[in-house]
Amino acid sequence: MNETYLYPYSAKEARERNELSLWRESHRANIACREAIEDAIRQNFDGMHLDKDCITPVLDEYGYKRTAWVLANTLYELKWDGRFSPANKQWAERRYIPQDERHNAEITVRSPAVLDGFVSLYRKAVQALNLFGAEHCVGDRAEQDFTGKVLVLSPDTLKESCWSQADQLWYARSGFGCEPHSSGRAVFATCLSDGETARWNREDFIGVLNEKHLPDWAREKLMELTAPRQEEPAAGEMKLE
Repeated sequence: MNETYLYPYSAKEARERNELSLWRESHRANIACREAIEDAIRQNFDGMHLDKDCITPVLDEYGYKRTAWVLANTLYELKWDGRFSPANKQWAERRYIPQDERHNAEITVRSPAVLDGFVSLYRKAVQALNLFGAEHCVGDRAEQDFTGKVLVLSPDTLKESCWSQADQLWYARSGFGCEPHSSGRAVFATCLSDGETARWNREDFIGVLNEKHLPDWAREKLMELTAPRQEEPAAGEMKLE
């Protein structure tokens, strides 16, 4: 798979951050991804139907994140086009694409008549991964205290090789970022699947997982993490059974 870093800012911002080389490399990959989508549509549309497997080689080469970037950018650039479904337009609107008129035009897919079906195939492919999303969380994220809660890490924060429910679930232990109105951002948490501890930023999490969506394996891990620790007897003391 193309491992080029997906640069999240515009060319103007990249220049201000002295990161133009990163932006250029990412933009070239975005253009290549756009061309791959156009080729996939051209080769797999028979005039009536789009082959449902046509998205697979695009995802294999460019990944979910870059493909979503190009598709969301295209729907934004062509938001006047009535051939896109409301659901796909809403999906695109939820993704942040920096405004960069000239360069965004260069990564706009030029197959709008069939593109709506391709976007739907992409969304189905993501759904098949069975990742946790905002619909699995409870409460107002902006007002919640994360301390002692099971949090859902955003897939956008993870490498695609780690896109799984197991890698998304973290138990928040401490950090100023746990507090909803703190100026601090740090959240210190433990991964429920493997016990790894890490520092994340508050905005890296989608929210607090609704307990009804907590898998059995995760519930067991959570019980282990939160169980009271028994103190070891001091030297020379007998351990009572």
